[in-house]
Amino acid sequence: MILHGGEPLLAGPRRLDDILTTLRGALEGVTEATFKVHTNGVLLNQAYLDVFGKHRVSVGVSLDGDRAANDRHRRYANGNSSFDKVIRGIRLLRNRPELYSGLLCTIDVANDPITVYEALAELDPPRIDFLLPHATWEEPPPRPSPVAYADWLIKIFDRWEQDGRPFGIRLFDSVIATMYGRPSMTEAIGLEPSTLVVIDTDGSYEQLDSLKVAFDGAPATGFDVFNDSLDEVARHPGVQARQRGLAGLAEKCQQCPVVSSCGGGLYPHRFHAGSFLNPSVYCDDLLKLITHIKESVAMSHHSLTAATLDLLASGFGGEREIQHLAEAQNSLRRSLATAVRESAPDSWAALVELDERAPAAVAKVLAHPYVRVWAVDRLDGKNSPDYLGNIAAAAASASGSFTGSFTAEVSDGAVHLPGVGTFRGALRGPTATVSVTGGAVDVPGARGEWEPVRFLDDERRVLLEDCDPYRSCHQWPSAARLSDAEFAAWRERYAAAWEFITTHLPEYAPGLRAGLTALMPLAPAADGRDVSSTARHAFGAVAAALPHDAATMALLIVHEFQHVKLGAILDMFDLYDEHETGLFYAPWRDDPRPIEGLLQGTYAHLAVTDFWRRYRHVSSDPATAHRHFAQWREHTATAIETLADSGALTELGARFTARMRETAAPWLAEEVPAEALAAARESARRHREAYEARTR
Repeated sequence: MILHGGEPLLAGPRRLDDILTTLRGALEGVTEATFKVHTNGVLLNQAYLDVFGKHRVSVGVSLDGDRAANDRHRRYANGNSSFDKVIRGIRLLRNRPELYSGLLCTIDVANDPITVYEALAELDPPRIDFLLPHATWEEPPPRPSPVAYADWLIKIFDRWEQDGRPFGIRLFDSVIATMYGRPSMTEAIGLEPSTLVVIDTDGSYEQLDSLKVAFDGAPATGFDVFNDSLDEVARHPGVQARQRGLAGLAEKCQQCPVVSSCGGGLYPHRFHAGSFLNPSVYCDDLLKLITHIKESVAMSHHSLTAATLDLLASGFGGEREIQHLAEAQNSLRRSLATAVRESAPDSWAALVELDERAPAAVAKVLAHPYVRVWAVDRLDGKNSPDYLGNIAAAAASASGSFTGSFTAEVSDGAVHLPGVGTFRGALRGPTATVSVTGGAVDVPGARGEWEPVRFLDDERRVLLEDCDPYRSCHQWPSAARLSDAEFAAWRERYAAAWEFITTHLPEYAPGLRAGLTALMPLAPAADGRDVSSTARHAFGAVAAALPHDAATMALLIVHEFQHVKLGAILDMFDLYDEHETGLFYAPWRDDPRPIEGLLQGTYAHLAVTDFWRRYRHVSSDPATAHRHFAQWREHTATAIETLADSGALTELGARFTARMRETAAPWLAEEVPAEALAAARESARRHREAYEARTR
């Protein structure tokens, strides 16, 4: 619900408090209401913010840019500027980030776009809405050139991209979202049905307020809150006209190459000769702007087709699908390396030179799972910037042809080059000079031993990572460097596990071959149980203590690699509302889980269920395997429905969950022995009852 105007703050804080209290009371138990307010900010003070904080009201402020831009249209009747009062209100609002929803800027092409952008950016908005001025074909907007509004917005888009998208811009974000089949975030563009009804102060229901620009009385429906329901309002012809998507657009729009993003533009902007069945008065601007954004984003950003995402959501995904995720991760790691470059300029310069001369070597080193772990922590002010020198030296060595010296970080008396090896000696001080010649690595003047990295397979595809100083990012402590005998045991166990996967879980093998790049040994659990883990920023790595047999290692690998895949997907897409604070029941945990934890666990347990589903037919203990299958299919199905009913998923997240359901649903019908089924159901019942007793 949006408290709009006019200017809603003219009601005063006490009246607004009464209104919000009444609305929340009436809606309690009916729906979970979200409240917003749009204000010009002139009256915004601490009293209003206290009211909005009490009722959890998001606040958006209208500001058209710098002082000169804002004063073109937002002066008092006596000509005085309102700018200083608005800025004062926004500064107060910035102290309440949980209330600050963003800035609304109506475009005037007479203003300089970059000056406007910079003025708004200085106010640290979480989001900006750039609004095209209301106009129709009969009363067109000021237009100094044929596509003046597109040109104005393109300058801002390019600067926003250059700045790394420091905040959301709803119009641009919506174009990008619709490019990949996601819904628009604004009624200004997109094919989504309108979901807005206005309740006027006299109780009458109206369509969107901006229809007033078309003709007097255009928003009216003839309905009111005293006599009519919202269902009746929804059947009004004017409301229905905005529910038809593509079919409700003019023929020219239906044939337009950007219609899936544009959607015909804002409904009032289409009015001409008594009809809304026309292109927008901003048609040419929207075409140029959307085309520019699509071309820019296509060159610099990764995404997935709907079919690819559906296949991944089903729990599987082959070589091609995982390569898409890996390519996006490679770009992300490059961006992170770029972001930390200023803290080690000499190492960065060397890395740039290497990237020009030996790009494959740089790509190989940056793809090491724990490089991103270091870079993310470095951005948070943790870790040493000197490790960028280790990365550069590793790339130089991997190239096999580069000669140079690098200042590298020393950790526990050793210098580690990710993906290459470790110079282990009694090095002192925080850094050491590393010399690379033709692939060979040395630390001049230091005594020590070079230990190259070790691989678990003959293809040198899966690294046994037991030396990286940033590998201790998992739930469990990492093991020390393995002895030769311990490494031989790992290599033997991995070979047997891989044979198990290719024989009994063949659908998982292509994806693992494309994406699993490292196994990181964990210290054995004190109680002897199997432990495994992934880290959110370590794409490609699975951590585990050495399992007791090949089947268990296969289970741990396919289970944990699900987390690897989903982490990469979440780097690309919003599957849930990041502001969701609710906790949810997860059948495999004793504690309630946040929405991401539940989503991660559910996706991972698709593979766990599938493992037991297949293994029960070849296990030496089929009774136990049948029971595990019955138990995990029940748990996974329950979690899928919890996700679906959570109210915390985005539209794409709901689709993702539906694909998981399609995979798991047939498993519920597979026959299992009655004893196994009864035991699984009893276990699920006891777990749920114990959980509810703890969380009452």
